[in-house]
Amino acid sequence: MSYLVLARKWRPQDFSQVVGQGPVVRILRNAIKKQRVPHAMLFSGVRGVGKTTLARIMAKALNCTGETAEPPCNQCESCREITSGTALDLHEIDGASNRGIDEIRELKENIRFHPTKCRYKIIIIDEVHMLTDPAFNALLKTLEEPPAHVIFMFATTEIHKIPVTILSRCQRYELKRVLFAELFAFFKKIAGDEGVSISDSALEMIATEASGSVRDGLSLLDQVFSFGEDRMTDIDVREVLGLVDRQVFFRLMEVLLAGELSPGLEILDQVSAAGADLKRFTSDLLNFSRSLIICRVVDNPGQLLDGSDHELAAMSELAAKYTPETLYRLFDLLLKGAAEMQYAPHPRLVLEMTFARALQTGQIVPVSDLIGRLDALLKGGGGLVSAGASLYTAEPVAGPPIRSPDVPEKKTPEIPVEPLTDPEPVGRAEEAAGLEPPSVPGSVAAKGGEKDGDRDVRGAWDGFVDYVKDRRKWMAPVLQMCNVMRIQGDDLVMKYEDHSDCSILLQKDNLKNLTEFAQDYFQHELRVRIIARDLVSQEGKEGNGDGPQEERRALANDPLVQMTSEVFGGRVAGIRTGPRSREIKVDISEE
Repeated sequence: MSYLVLARKWRPQDFSQVVGQGPVVRILRNAIKKQRVPHAMLFSGVRGVGKTTLARIMAKALNCTGETAEPPCNQCESCREITSGTALDLHEIDGASNRGIDEIRELKENIRFHPTKCRYKIIIIDEVHMLTDPAFNALLKTLEEPPAHVIFMFATTEIHKIPVTILSRCQRYELKRVLFAELFAFFKKIAGDEGVSISDSALEMIATEASGSVRDGLSLLDQVFSFGEDRMTDIDVREVLGLVDRQVFFRLMEVLLAGELSPGLEILDQVSAAGADLKRFTSDLLNFSRSLIICRVVDNPGQLLDGSDHELAAMSELAAKYTPETLYRLFDLLLKGAAEMQYAPHPRLVLEMTFARALQTGQIVPVSDLIGRLDALLKGGGGLVSAGASLYTAEPVAGPPIRSPDVPEKKTPEIPVEPLTDPEPVGRAEEAAGLEPPSVPGSVAAKGGEKDGDRDVRGAWDGFVDYVKDRRKWMAPVLQMCNVMRIQGDDLVMKYEDHSDCSILLQKDNLKNLTEFAQDYFQHELRVRIIARDLVSQEGKEGNGDGPQEERRALANDPLVQMTSEVFGGRVAGIRTGPRSREIKVDISEE
C-alpha cells in the first residue's frame, strides 16, 4: 500500500475527531439528532480547517445504517463506502474544474433519480465560488426546492464571491482558524502515536507556522518527520522550515529600542549569512513588533497572540520597558521598510536603513507627558528654561527669569516712553470741548496729530508681557523671546531669530488671542505680524473668518448698532473687543 501523508492519515472520520470547530460540530450533531437537517449547507473558512471533512462526515452520518447512539458508526456498508470514496450516492465535485452551465445541467439531470443504496443522495461542491454566473443561475431553482432525497453541501474559502441569491438558500457554517493551543495538543498527540520524539518548542514553531490551518500544520509535521529519524531537535525544525530563532527577534528588538545600530547590523548579517529570506525575515519581525504592542496594551495577550506562556511573558516583559508610542513608531518604520523591500533591487540595504531610522524610537516621549510637565513647570513659576536645559529636569527657582544664551537680553531703555493716545476713538469729545484727552496706559498711537509711523514699543513690552501672562501664562515666555517689536502703521511686528521659538504663536487660535490682547492693551486696532527666517504670518488676512477683524466688522454691521447711529446721527469711531474695553468706568465728581 502506498504511503499516506499525515493530512490524509489523520483526517477525522467522525465528529469527535474534528479539531477546533466545537460550535459547528454541536450544531450538526443536534441537527441530526432532532431531524432538522437543512437541504443546503455552506461551509466557509480558510484553507485546511475542515470544510470538506465536515461535509463528508455529515454525509456518512445522514446515510449511516449502523446501530449507534451517535452516527456515523464507520462500520456499516454506507460509512465504509463513503470513507473509501466508492459510494455511488455521494457526488463530490470540484467547482474549479466543473464550473460551467453544462456541468450543472448534467448534475440536475442526475439528481432526478433516487439513490441506489443510501437514504440520501449527497452533492458536495468544493470551492463553489468558482462556478460561473450562468451556472449559479441554473442552480437557483433546484437549490431552493430540491427533491426530498437530495442534500447539497458547499465548501468555499471565498464566501464573498458567492451570489447572495445562493447564500440566501443555504444554511451557513463559518469555520474559524484553529487556536494555537488546540493545534499544539493535536500535533503532540500525533508525534506520540507516530513514535517520534520532538520537543515542545519545536511543536510550538510548527503550530505557529500553521497559522490556524490543521492541514498546513500536518504537512509541515510530515516534512519534519521525514527529515529526522526518531528524535527531532529545535535546530532541525528551523533548518527544515527555514525559520529564524525567536531569540533573534528578541535580541534585535532590544538593540533597536536601545538605539544601538551596530549590534542590529551584525544580527542582520548573521541572518543573511544563514540563507534566510530577508523579506520573510522582515515580515516575521513586523509580526513580532505587532506582538510587542499587543503585550503592552492588552491585559491578556494570549487571546490575540499564538505562542507559549513563557514566550508571551518574555514579550510582555520587554514591551513594558517602553511606552506604547515608542512601539507604535517602531512598527510604522518596519511596516514602511517592508513595503519598500517588495520592489527594491537591494532589499538588504532598505532593511539596514530602516534599522538606522528606528534608532530614535526609544527616545519618544508622549505629548501628554510633555504638556503635563510644561504645566507643572509653569505653575511652579520657574520662568523661562535655558536652551540647553532639559524641560523634564527644570526646577522652579527664585529670582529673575533664566534666559537663553542665544537670545540677547532685552533691557528697558532709561529714556521714558511717553504714552500716546488713539486719535480717533480716544479723547475725540474732550478735544472738541478744549479739554485734555485722557491718557490710556500702554497706548502707542500718535499724539498731537502725528500720523502712525514706525515705532519701537520695547519700553512698553514688559508691561504687555505681564498683561498677557495674567491671561495666558504659557504665552508670556514666548513673547519674552522676541528680539524686535515695533508698530508699523496698524501692524504689530514681532521678529524672532528662529521660527521654532514662535511656531506655537502661529497657530490659528493662539494668533487670534494674541491679536485681541494686543488690541486691548495698546488700545489700537492692531494686526499681529510675526517674522522669523523667511516665515511671515499676519493676522487678519482675507479668508480668516475667525479673526478679530471679522468680529469687529460683524459688530459694526449689527442692526442695533446701525439703528443707534442713525437715531443719534453719529458714526462708529472704533470697536474694542478685549476684556479691558468691556469694563465700564463712571467718574462722578461734585461741582
